[in-house]
Amino acid sequence: MVRRALTSVGPGDGDGGGYEQEQEQASRLWHVTLSVSGKPAPLSEVRRGLEQLAHDHPFLLTSRYADDHAEIRYWEEARDLHDAAAVALRLWGEHRSTAQLPPWEIVGLEVIDRATYHLRVAEGYGPPPAHPVGVHPY
Repeated sequence: MVRRALTSVGPGDGDGGGYEQEQEQASRLWHVTLSVSGKPAPLSEVRRGLEQLAHDHPFLLTSRYADDHAEIRYWEEARDLHDAAAVALRLWGEHRSTAQLPPWEIVGLEVIDRATYHLRVAEGYGPPPAHPVGVHPY
């Protein structure tokens, strides 16, 4: 088996756009759905933790929760999908202690751009609004 080293394209390589052009790219809005799951926890503690997370993360739209799983939806402003996903993947872990969230793991992540989100909703197969903005049980 032949192993190849991974290589990357450095600034200025490739199409001539380079790092400067990338930095000028405007941020975009991304709709994020983060799903977490784990051992059951008291519902009151789950709710309180999600409410604290909503307070700490100002773009949080809505959360749904049960005693062993939760879904968090929000808009993230980022340069590209990679940046939005990276922030989303850190969200639960970074706020776990400050918001006293259950020690659950991330079991799902969807990040879509604003145009795709609105297209899905218009076609009737997008993520339906679970509840008004806020923290709600399933």
